Amino acid sequence: MNHRYALYYAPPSDHPLWRAGCEWLQRDPAAAEAPAPQRAHVREPWRYGFHATLKPPMRLAEGRDETSLHDAIERLAQRSSRFEMPALSVQWLGDFLALRPALPLSRRHALQRLADDCVAQLDAWRAPPTPEETARRLKLRLDDEQQRLLQRYGYPHVMSRWRFHMTLTDGLPPDEALRTALLREAERHFRAALAQPLLCDAVCLFVEPAPGGPFRLARRFALAP
Repeated sequence: MNHRYALYYAPPSDHPLWRAGCEWLQRDPAAAEAPAPQRAHVREPWRYGFHATLKPPMRLAEGRDETSLHDAIERLAQRSSRFEMPALSVQWLGDFLALRPALPLSRRHALQRLADDCVAQLDAWRAPPTPEETARRLKLRLDDEQQRLLQRYGYPHVMSRWRFHMTLTDGLPPDEALRTALLREAERHFRAALAQPLLCDAVCLFVEPAPGGPFRLARRFALAP
């Protein structure tokens, strides 16, 4: 089976931030598939949908199925209490724009703990990366800790190296005029939504039905009150 599954944070469906994010990427991953975006520089985040990664995309391990994955996520969600999200702002992360916490997150923050739990508690459902995936990631500049995380969890940007971000653009060329214009546009677009209180009240299962296709929001698993 070619499906890949990922655990994401996505704002509640009735929150202005969800609507603003879907409008920015020109796609609602919970709805029927939309045509390719007309907005420039959003092709990659359009494919993944508006989200922040908790557990990176994975194929199911041999002997595991979607029903057992749903059951495991349900158990994880019920062991986790909903919480208030940190304030977010539009920021640069490398060469792309993203929504990120306005202040650094503590390792003890509930959001960090939730991401760690998603990675660790669902790892038994993750198939090992293919040789091609491993080779591609080994080409990245990884330090010793990232190498260890790659070997243990199949991805180098988890646990202590995880960074909450909701991607807004593709990687951008070193064009200051373009970068400044996109930054200002994103700040205007998200300003009102980011001013509203925001909860983490669910973990969201996204599915990639075919390699290279757009991820869809399959189900929201409510966290405990």
